Amino acid sequence: MADDSPREQFFRMGSSPSRRLTSRVEAATEVWVYWECSHRHDVSRVRNVGMGGLFLETPHRVAKGLMAKLHFLVDEGQIRAEAAVQHMDPGKGLGMRFTAVHQQDRAQLAALLNRLRSVR
Repeated sequence: MADDSPREQFFRMGSSPSRRLTSRVEAATEVWVYWECSHRHDVSRVRNVGMGGLFLETPHRVAKGLMAKLHFLVDEGQIRAEAAVQHMDPGKGLGMRFTAVHQQDRAQLAALLNRLRSVR
């Protein structure tokens, strides 16, 4: 067998690089978020979160591109954000990309990520 180029090796492995600009942290402890999207109000568990977005568990279907308002329910204090639905995993949840995190809440988001990293 001839030597494969790096590109051919990559495709044969069947993996793809992450498209995320920032890494996410698994929410090993209970992290919940109250969210509003397209006239729906709900509270969901957060599976993973990073400075760029999150994945929340929900059985509800939400179309890609819709905007949501998020309010984290965490010990670090008030964390408010707006996010766009990037993908939906039916029966599991929604992947969302933050479009805005309130300036005064960014320190609390960083503190939440630090706490979650220390729990792992």
